[in-house]
Amino acid sequence: MLPTDSSFIPKFTNAGMNQEVTNGASKSKKNSKKPEYSRFTQQELPAWKPILTPGWVITSFLAIAMLFIPIGLVSLFASERVVEIVYRYDQDCVPEIYRGNMTSYIQNPLTNKTCIKNVTVPKKMEAPIFVYYQLDNFYQNHRRYVKSRSDKQLRSGEDDFSTKGCEPEAKSSSGKPIVPCGLIAWSLFNDTYNLLMQDKVLKINKKGIAWKSDTKVKFGSNVYPKNFQSGGLIGGGKLNQSIPLSEQEDLIVWMRTAALPTFRKLYGKISVDLEAHETITVVLENNYNTYSFGGQKKLVLSTTSWIGGKNDFLGIAYLTVGGICLFMALNFILLYVFKPRPLGDPSYLSWNRNSSRH
Repeated sequence: MLPTDSSFIPKFTNAGMNQEVTNGASKSKKNSKKPEYSRFTQQELPAWKPILTPGWVITSFLAIAMLFIPIGLVSLFASERVVEIVYRYDQDCVPEIYRGNMTSYIQNPLTNKTCIKNVTVPKKMEAPIFVYYQLDNFYQNHRRYVKSRSDKQLRSGEDDFSTKGCEPEAKSSSGKPIVPCGLIAWSLFNDTYNLLMQDKVLKINKKGIAWKSDTKVKFGSNVYPKNFQSGGLIGGGKLNQSIPLSEQEDLIVWMRTAALPTFRKLYGKISVDLEAHETITVVLENNYNTYSFGGQKKLVLSTTSWIGGKNDFLGIAYLTVGGICLFMALNFILLYVFKPRPLGDPSYLSWNRNSSRH
């Protein structure tokens, strides 16, 4: 049994408690320093508080409308001048016998993937003409997909073993590092396009299609592909092992991941004009597997304007905001200019004040 003697009971003195409180108060005084007086700390700086009279509101709405509506019209006109040819080929380039099971067709290495189709130029297309490939329902923004790469490995040839985060495409079956590693590089787009017009080859220039910041900084000139696409399951295109990654711009463009599931990536440029109603023969290799996840593939030929490619959203947005502001300005003009609110009788206020005194 425990002893009941009071000497074994711990004692807490008031002096010790007071000492702790005193120490805490002194520390708080040291930490809390009163700021010096200034107009800023005391919130005495001058401020401008505009009074929104009907005149100011009408003027502001009209100014925004007069600015936004012309910008919207100019943007829409520039977008309409852009000429695009969009051709979806993922279904047309599959033989009828494989229409019921397109995945088996694309995964069979013995099937002929060459496809020849004709497209017509709707309007005159002035050089440079940009060639894109468009993928739909492809989520490059998936968290695990975006993280599956090694920027350190891509920058320097001395960091081949820096494959952290690249699983399951980090090392080969023999334990050697894969360069470039990760799912992004492994799923490299590998469809090819060749264009003919009047039995003449339209040369597609594939130089200068990547960002200079990528070719000069992110991808090293001393990094060469190693053990890439050497496993049992091939994800996409293969790379030339004698060319450094900084010069393989197809890979660089692909590894700049898209934010949306529908995206376009630059394939090359055409430096000659295309006249209206001319027929272009497209010889393509349908190699990339989008059938297993219900995706779509499209070939896009497009010109550009000062706002870039064809995009009506910018012009429509400016016109919408400008139209709303113009509508609000007209409403204020009708309510406060032509039919102003009648003013009250000021004498009522003086009468009410006198009656309250009595």
